[in-house]
Amino acid sequence: MLRSPGVLTSLFLLGLCSLIGVTSLCVDTAAAQSTLFKRPSSPVDLRSATVGGRTSVPYGWIDFCHRRPKECKVPALQPANVKLTAQNMRTLERINQKANRAIKPVSNYDHWGTMMDHWDYPVDGKGDCKIYALYKRKLLMEAGFPRQALLMTVVRDLNNEGHTILTVKTDKGDLVLDNLVDEVRPWNATGYYFLKRQSQQNPNIWVSINQRGGTPKT
Repeated sequence: MLRSPGVLTSLFLLGLCSLIGVTSLCVDTAAAQSTLFKRPSSPVDLRSATVGGRTSVPYGWIDFCHRRPKECKVPALQPANVKLTAQNMRTLERINQKANRAIKPVSNYDHWGTMMDHWDYPVDGKGDCKIYALYKRKLLMEAGFPRQALLMTVVRDLNNEGHTILTVKTDKGDLVLDNLVDEVRPWNATGYYFLKRQSQQNPNIWVSINQRGGTPKT
């Protein structure tokens, strides 16, 4: 498996993506690749992001549900967190790295030929950040992790670009799986500005966050 290549050119990300207030360009860049983060030395510093009320659902998720209704026609469930054992941490790291190496990064426009935000699984082995995050969510559910703890999350990255990651709710706090970084990190060690994410109870309901995720640790 190959690591993601370097710089990819930002293209044409307008239109319906404005519904979520961010661009859909979130492929790997040289600047992002140069910003790597160390694994936290101890889970005691982890915390959970404070979520607000219900907010708009990203167009890409709505379109994904229209094309794959079985993925979204699911019952509401009580919130559940992952117990952050050493084994579960290893699984998170393995799946994060597996997906990061399995998918070739390509912009939404280059991939799908549309300015509309397109979310899907890596059916052809290519995609941008949403494809990575959805694939990781799928792999973790197949590994037995609870759906309520695996939350698609929209942020602004260190370059103030729109970006999508996967938040994993654990009993020690929130971790993120990111196609730009192989390490699994606490949400508050990313430096990202968190905008919104899925509700734990219902993946079709999104809640606001609007918090800076701390300072990136080098």
